[in-house]
Order: sequence, then C-alpha cells, then structure tokens
Amino acid sequence: MISFNGNRSWLHVLRRYLLFIAVGNLVWEFAHMPLYTLWETGTTEQIILYGLHCTVGDVLIALSALVIALFVFGTPAWPADGYVRVGIAAVILGLGYTIFSEWLNVEVREAWAYRDIMPIVPLVNAGLTPMLQWIVLPIFGLWLARR
Repeated sequence: MISFNGNRSWLHVLRRYLLFIAVGNLVWEFAHMPLYTLWETGTTEQIILYGLHCTVGDVLIALSALVIALFVFGTPAWPADGYVRVGIAAVILGLGYTIFSEWLNVEVREAWAYRDIMPIVPLVNAGLTPMLQWIVLPIFGLWLARR
C-alpha cells in the first residue's frame, strides 16, 4: 500500500527528487555553458535565457523518465519496493533521450554547437558533459530523495 504521510512516501520522494533535479540542472547548465559556441557568440541575455530554457527542459525530461520508469517497473509500494530498478530505468531513459537530443540538435537541426573544448564520446558522437549530467544528477538526486 502507498503511504501518503511518511518521509518515504512516493510524493515526498518525487518532490525532493524534482527539487534537486531543478537546482542541479540549473547549476550544471551554467557550469558547462562555456563548452558551447553560444558562450562566445551569444549575449549575456541569450546565455541566461538558454540556460533557463534548458533547465526547464531538463526537469521535464527527468520527470518524464521517472514517470515512465514507474509505470513500467514500479510497484504500488514504491519507493520501498523497486527503488533501484525504477532508478536504473529512469537514468537509462534520460540518458537515451539526451543522446538522441544532442544528435538531433547538433547534427541535424544545428540548433546549438559544441566548442572544440567539449569532450566528445566517440560511439555516440555526443558531448561528454550532457551525458554525465544525465548519469550523475539522476543517480545522486534519487539517492538524496530517499534519504
């Protein structure tokens, strides 16, 4: 049965996770901004708007990945049951979407571009920092949310 009042209720964990994801992605977006060409070509206002826009997208991606993982792998007793299974699925979904999005927006749409200093992951031809963002932040966020 789902608990709606305990510190480990699904709603409490979800709220803590999304708060961490929002703050963590905001910091991450601005920290790796110098690895994109916008850092050299954009105005301060454009850089700020881009960072905020990407952060909102990150929160939506994280929420979507977690909800899909819960639908597929969750149980009514989550987070007490299946927490790791759901977390792994959410990380894989977020990372998969990020790899697709980086390819689509860098290679196809040319909506943004990497600077030469962006480390590229060879097999997927995507930036290392966006990929790490979708490994590190969800794992750490889920761990913190359940504590």
